[in-house]
Amino acid sequence: MKLSEELQWRGFVAEHTLDQISDLDKAPRNFYWGTDPSADSLHIGHLAALMMCACFVRHGYTPYYLVGGATGQIGDPKDTVERDLKGLDEIDKNKHALAKQIIRVTHSPEDTKILDNYDWFSEVKFLPFLREIGKAFSMTQLLDRQFVQKRIGEGGSGISYAEFSYTLIQGYDFLHLFREHNVDLQLCGADQYGNCTSGIHLIKRLENAKADAYSCPLIIDKVTGRKFGKSEGNAVWLDANKTSIFDFYQFWLNQSDDALEDYFKYFTFIMPEELEQILAEHNENPAARLGQKRLGYEVTKVVHGEAAAKQAEKLTAFLFGDGKIDDLTSEDLDLLAQSFPTAATGATLVDILVATGLASSKGEARKLISGNAISVNGAKVTADQTIDSTSVIKKGKNKFAVVR
Repeated sequence: MKLSEELQWRGFVAEHTLDQISDLDKAPRNFYWGTDPSADSLHIGHLAALMMCACFVRHGYTPYYLVGGATGQIGDPKDTVERDLKGLDEIDKNKHALAKQIIRVTHSPEDTKILDNYDWFSEVKFLPFLREIGKAFSMTQLLDRQFVQKRIGEGGSGISYAEFSYTLIQGYDFLHLFREHNVDLQLCGADQYGNCTSGIHLIKRLENAKADAYSCPLIIDKVTGRKFGKSEGNAVWLDANKTSIFDFYQFWLNQSDDALEDYFKYFTFIMPEELEQILAEHNENPAARLGQKRLGYEVTKVVHGEAAAKQAEKLTAFLFGDGKIDDLTSEDLDLLAQSFPTAATGATLVDILVATGLASSKGEARKLISGNAISVNGAKVTADQTIDSTSVIKKGKNKFAVVR
């Protein structure tokens, strides 16, 4: 497929400034995509935009990724309230963590430029900025922005001058990258499109040149109906220390049949012919959840690598199938311990159930055991016993603890 065809097939089309989307099939351009270091990890709300960037990279476009050390000190305005300011040390730590994730997920070349807008904003002086950039915008234009209207309208919380100025700062980023790196295309999520147009406006006014913005839709969680993101309280992180690889894999495994086709398109590199085959096999026996298993494997491979995807697949088969504890390596057990409560060997099963929260009391623990609700390493137990070796305890269908 051509780039424009792939973007449309994957659903990566929202607003853009192109005359027509097929313009993207002409000579490849330099693009940039940016994020502020408001956390030490990206989450799957960012993942669709990164996968869109990966499409452009595969079709020969040159990426420039910006991690906003300067804009991160201000905070991208929300529709509701002012953001809490991050400390400078935290911002610096976060931006280095995000840079590694961006390169890995997008499969960009090793020499891809990761830029920090603090590198040029630290040299910008206030009065020259107002003369060149501030004079290029009318207050009417800025006050018409949707987020400003929500913040200053009836019942709004108000907005600081710092956050009000955010769009000028991001617009200047685009202008700077145009001047220094011949970047004339900015990619973004739909919620950032307005800020992107600020850069286009500056490039046209100050350089008498044309630049474009291209956005992808915000992806909605099919289960909750809300967008993915930390502000929504449903963040699934790309950092394995924040969302373990096993939990990450399980998230995709638990998706509905209705979500499969869209999520394969958004979050994997699978192409149409293979996807058609996967969905056909899944629909022959939906109860086997072949589609969800493949989705979990593919997205985990994108974010954490093939070895991690295979490990998550292996552990899932062990926990919910007929696997044996002897088949698990120390690394496998470490991964399980990131996702489930743990206890030390040498204690009784009753005490372990209470200590790990699988039972609220010893009485409840004994009832669970006698009621055939507890398994140790895949085998049902009906009496209390001392657990002297590495074991995985299972309560019911999907509650676990690790003893080691």
